[in-house]
Amino acid sequence: MNIREQLKGTGVAIVTPFNENETVDFDALEKLIDNIISNGVEYIVTLGTTGETPTLDKQEKLDIINFTFDKINGRVPVVVGIGGNNTKELINEVQSYPLDKAIAVLSACPYYSKPS
Repeated sequence: MNIREQLKGTGVAIVTPFNENETVDFDALEKLIDNIISNGVEYIVTLGTTGETPTLDKQEKLDIINFTFDKINGRVPVVVGIGGNNTKELINEVQSYPLDKAIAVLSACPYYSKPS
Protein backbone atom coordinates (compact mmCIF):
# COMPACT_ATOMS: atom_id res chain seq x y z
CA MET A 1 0.00 0.00 0.00
CA ASN A 2 1.45 3.38 -0.97
CA ILE A 3 1.42 6.53 1.13
CA ARG A 4 -1.55 8.06 -0.72
CA GLU A 5 -3.67 5.04 0.11
CA GLN A 6 -2.59 5.10 3.76
CA LEU A 7 -3.26 8.81 4.28
CA LYS A 8 -6.79 8.88 2.90
CA GLY A 9 -9.74 9.78 5.03
CA THR A 10 -9.70 11.58 8.34
CA GLY A 11 -6.48 12.26 10.17
CA VAL A 12 -6.23 13.92 13.55
CA ALA A 13 -3.36 16.09 14.73
CA ILE A 14 -3.39 15.34 18.43
CA VAL A 15 -2.63 17.78 21.22
CA THR A 16 -0.05 17.07 23.88
CA PRO A 17 -1.80 16.97 27.27
CA PHE A 18 0.06 18.23 30.34
CA ASN A 19 -0.17 17.60 34.07
CA GLU A 20 -0.50 20.48 36.54
CA ASN A 21 3.29 20.39 37.03
CA GLU A 22 3.83 20.94 33.27
CA THR A 23 5.02 17.39 32.54
CA VAL A 24 3.47 15.40 29.71
CA ASP A 25 0.30 13.63 30.87
CA PHE A 26 0.85 10.21 29.30
CA ASP A 27 -2.32 8.77 30.86
CA ALA A 28 -4.40 11.45 29.15
CA LEU A 29 -2.45 10.96 25.92
CA GLU A 30 -3.24 7.25 25.96
CA LYS A 31 -6.95 7.95 26.51
CA LEU A 32 -6.91 10.52 23.70
CA ILE A 33 -5.26 8.08 21.28
CA ASP A 34 -7.67 5.27 22.14
CA ASN A 35 -10.70 7.57 21.86
CA ILE A 36 -9.66 8.94 18.49
CA ILE A 37 -8.95 5.49 17.04
CA SER A 38 -12.15 3.96 18.44
CA ASN A 39 -14.13 6.72 16.73
CA GLY A 40 -12.83 5.79 13.29
CA VAL A 41 -9.89 8.02 12.46
CA GLU A 42 -7.70 6.73 9.61
CA TYR A 43 -4.36 8.18 10.78
CA ILE A 44 -2.84 10.27 13.59
CA VAL A 45 -0.35 13.14 13.52
CA THR A 46 1.79 13.45 16.63
CA LEU A 47 3.86 16.56 17.39
CA GLY A 48 2.19 18.64 14.72
CA THR A 49 1.62 22.33 15.33
CA THR A 50 -1.20 21.45 17.75
CA GLY A 51 1.20 19.18 19.67
CA GLU A 52 2.92 21.93 21.67
CA THR A 53 6.29 21.20 20.03
CA PRO A 54 7.85 24.61 20.74
CA THR A 55 7.37 24.02 24.48
CA LEU A 56 8.85 20.50 24.53
CA ASP A 57 12.49 19.57 24.90
CA LYS A 58 14.20 16.91 22.78
CA GLN A 59 13.67 14.11 25.32
CA GLU A 60 9.99 14.93 25.78
CA LYS A 61 9.47 14.81 22.01
CA LEU A 62 11.26 11.47 21.76
CA ASP A 63 9.23 10.10 24.69
CA ILE A 64 5.96 11.22 23.05
CA ILE A 65 6.91 9.66 19.70
CA ASN A 66 7.87 6.34 21.30
CA PHE A 67 4.78 6.34 23.53
CA THR A 68 2.52 7.11 20.57
CA PHE A 69 3.95 4.29 18.45
CA ASP A 70 3.70 1.90 21.40
CA LYS A 71 0.06 2.73 22.18
CA ILE A 72 -1.11 2.84 18.57
CA ASN A 73 0.67 -0.46 17.91
CA GLY A 74 -0.03 -0.44 14.18
CA ARG A 75 -3.79 0.23 14.49
CA VAL A 76 -3.51 3.32 12.28
CA PRO A 77 -0.62 5.01 10.44
CA VAL A 78 1.30 7.72 12.30
CA VAL A 79 2.68 10.97 10.90
CA VAL A 80 5.41 12.62 13.00
CA GLY A 81 5.61 16.41 13.01
CA ILE A 82 8.88 18.29 13.11
CA GLY A 83 9.42 22.00 13.01
CA GLY A 84 10.94 25.00 14.68
CA ASN A 85 13.20 27.97 14.13
CA ASN A 86 16.60 26.34 14.58
CA THR A 87 17.31 24.19 11.53
CA LYS A 88 20.58 22.74 12.87
CA GLU A 89 18.95 21.76 16.17
CA LEU A 90 16.01 20.15 14.36
CA ILE A 91 18.32 18.08 12.17
CA ASN A 92 20.07 16.76 15.29
CA GLU A 93 16.74 15.99 16.97
CA VAL A 94 15.23 14.25 13.96
CA GLN A 95 18.22 11.94 13.64
CA SER A 96 17.31 10.49 17.05
CA TYR A 97 13.62 9.93 16.21
CA PRO A 98 12.38 6.42 15.29
CA LEU A 99 11.00 7.64 11.97
CA ASP A 100 11.13 4.16 10.45
CA LYS A 101 7.79 3.55 12.18
CA ALA A 102 6.16 6.67 10.70
CA ILE A 103 4.24 6.65 7.43
CA ALA A 104 5.28 10.28 6.83
CA VAL A 105 6.91 13.33 8.37
CA LEU A 106 5.09 16.65 8.61
CA SER A 107 7.77 19.32 8.36
CA ALA A 108 6.98 22.91 9.23
CA CYS A 109 9.33 25.52 7.83
CA PRO A 110 11.15 27.83 10.23
CA TYR A 111 8.85 30.70 11.07
CA TYR A 112 9.50 34.37 11.82
CA SER A 113 13.18 34.09 11.00
CA LYS A 114 15.45 33.36 8.09
CA PRO A 115 16.32 29.62 7.96
CA SER A 116 19.86 28.83 9.06
